[in-house]
Amino acid sequence: MPVVTIRGTLGTGAPEVGRLVAEKLHIDYIDRQIIREVSARLNLQEQDVLAKEITPTGLRGRIAEYLSQGYTVGDSFQGVYLPFWQMPLDDNSYLEALKSFITEIAQEHSVVIHGRGSQFILKSHPKSLHVSVVAPLEFRLKRVMETMKINAIDARQEMIRFDNSSREFMKRFFGAEIEDPTNYDLVINIAHFGFENAASIIIQTLALKQARGANAASK
Repeated sequence: MPVVTIRGTLGTGAPEVGRLVAEKLHIDYIDRQIIREVSARLNLQEQDVLAKEITPTGLRGRIAEYLSQGYTVGDSFQGVYLPFWQMPLDDNSYLEALKSFITEIAQEHSVVIHGRGSQFILKSHPKSLHVSVVAPLEFRLKRVMETMKINAIDARQEMIRFDNSSREFMKRFFGAEIEDPTNYDLVINIAHFGFENAASIIIQTLALKQARGANAASK
């Protein structure tokens, strides 16, 4: 079953692109569901696991309000993540539950998975496509200011916090550089293509990779 993993720095719109890919392929998009499943496997409340990724800042109230309205933890909120190891939940327990769920979902379903190291967990998955969405700083800054309704100074701080957190998390748990393009099948600059075109390019690339894999298997 084909699987797409997608990630991007804050402000690139990776969650929006991922949802478009899932919609066009008529498959599931997984993001907040990862938190729900991991918390169940660890016998914890969902908010306990979610709190592992959110800093106790003045933004917490706004995030809680969005969550209470049914929004997912997507691009708008990623910049307020803390490094996972700064929270009390045991690293190994969390990581094992995370790996277990993502591996199982990829084996059983065609799905688009947003973030949380899925590109490394599913690195050897034979039908996976790993995508990194990038964008120029000014493009990202404008989107973060608009989506989080904050000024440029605060937006830059959130971007730095998210980028550093993601980078250190991947180094610690996967021994990998999150921004290394060789960790992905496709790196796409969203500023050059826009969300719709980016989603179409991802789908076309997935088809090409699957065809190449099928040809290789038949030889």
